[in-house]
Amino acid sequence: MPQRPRVPLVLVSGLAPAPNDALATLLLHASPGTAVVHHDLRDIGSGVVRRRLQLRGRDELTPLELAHGCVNCTLREDLLPLLRRLARMPQVDRIVVRLDEAMEPEPVSWAVRNVLVGDRPVIDDVEFEAVFAVVDCATWLADVTGDDLLADRGLQGSPEDERTVAQVALSQAESADVLVLANAAPDAWTAAKSSAVLDRVAPSVPRIELARANAAELLGAVPAGARRGEVTDLHGALLRGEPPLHADCGIELVQFTAQRPFHPERLHEAIDLLLEGVVRTRGRAWVASQPDVAFWIESAGGGLGIGHAGPWLAAPDGPAWAEVSPERRTLASLRWDPVHGDRAQELVIVTDQATPAEIEAALQEALLTDAELAEGEAAWREYPDPFGNWHEDPCEDPEEEPDRHANAANRKDETR
Repeated sequence: MPQRPRVPLVLVSGLAPAPNDALATLLLHASPGTAVVHHDLRDIGSGVVRRRLQLRGRDELTPLELAHGCVNCTLREDLLPLLRRLARMPQVDRIVVRLDEAMEPEPVSWAVRNVLVGDRPVIDDVEFEAVFAVVDCATWLADVTGDDLLADRGLQGSPEDERTVAQVALSQAESADVLVLANAAPDAWTAAKSSAVLDRVAPSVPRIELARANAAELLGAVPAGARRGEVTDLHGALLRGEPPLHADCGIELVQFTAQRPFHPERLHEAIDLLLEGVVRTRGRAWVASQPDVAFWIESAGGGLGIGHAGPWLAAPDGPAWAEVSPERRTLASLRWDPVHGDRAQELVIVTDQATPAEIEAALQEALLTDAELAEGEAAWREYPDPFGNWHEDPCEDPEEEPDRHANAANRKDETR
């Protein structure tokens, strides 16, 4: 008997519950065989998740008690097995996962592709059709430029979740194949500025107004080259599409590159500029005191984390070229240095009130001088290093919270 084709899978994300529900309902009625799944994490601190399943007129609400209340457990213990069961039901021809407000599409996509359920990942049964992100135009700009934690709004994905609202909102938009616009901006300036930010963090991603959309239009708007759940390689390209390089409503994109390392103490001082008047920072850094490892720097609004993105290809314990993506091999080949290999600075910064020239100057100042560069790696490794293995700003007293750094800095690996 021929094997059944994989079932299309759609992810819906966003910070606003009502528009998320409206979009999920719209997709539910796209075909009689559409199943919609939603895990409500609002009581996850008590170890309870409420799962809603809608299919062919059925609307089932099931409370789930998890041994450890967190997004990871919800994914591994219930969502992934449920996706496999639904994909094998002949009456199901599409699955829509309406993600909780605290969930980002990329970790879910990674889990679908890589976490084993039995002896195989769920991607063997489903294929990503689209990833939608709902943008609440009334509040989105304030969300991505603010300092609120998810916990401040009762939206955290676990009791230990220290992510900011800005981190989640930007990650949702950056992962989307289509941005679905809900509600109206409070004024024309907010609307224009929100659009300018989206032009730079999600360039070329179609935008559709929820109030005027239908399911066929939404699904048909997914571009041919859309990511469709593809997980970002921390050593891949930092920019997708063609973001504008000019300023608009005070929003501007800065690309910082250099082929010499940062001095760890001067980089630590420069980091403050990435927290004031900056919407988004993403990229890789080469720090002199730890020359073999690539640092991953990521900021959103007032929150910033720094973690390790694995070794450089040129590091003694670096991966073999055949083990990394073709994209990473291409990038490394283009910038390969005979002494330092693929080590380099690559940061993309979306500014708001900050002056791009000031950011560029501060980062340039943090690089090693010619004299320091001539000292060599043996001397660099002896530099005082305020980062240690992990770092998070604003700085915390390490004696009070010794394990906090890894939490925020390693956010991208929460489900891996």
